[in-house]
Amino acid sequence: MSRDTLEWEQEHISDRSRAVSLAMVLPLGVFGAHRFYNGKIGTGVMQLMTFGGLGMWWLYDVIMIASGSFRDKEGKRVVRWQEEGFGITGMTGEHRAIPSEIMDEIYTLREEMADLTERVDFAERLLTEGRNRTSQG
Repeated sequence: MSRDTLEWEQEHISDRSRAVSLAMVLPLGVFGAHRFYNGKIGTGVMQLMTFGGLGMWWLYDVIMIASGSFRDKEGKRVVRWQEEGFGITGMTGEHRAIPSEIMDEIYTLREEMADLTERVDFAERLLTEGRNRTSQG
């Protein structure tokens, strides 16, 4: 990542986690839990007192967080799925590859799903042919 990109992210992208915000807004959004987490104490209290604006404000926040358009108290967009300093980039910011064992499992699952799909398609064709023969004969 270039230095300009890092500076732009620091100015415009929040360190807060979108995953945590989404996990909070779904069950506790009517009480403003996600707003407290993102530092918006005033609107969090208002949401708490109005039960999420009788559900309308809550629904709006669910959509905004899920789409990555929600902003924290500093006006920065909450778009990262993990908080800064954790996750796939590690504590120092270096990128860590996904372990090969996990990738092998993903490829194996993908092959098994493709095989299963082919079998289901084949079974559907046999059933359709059987029905057509029965209705014709």
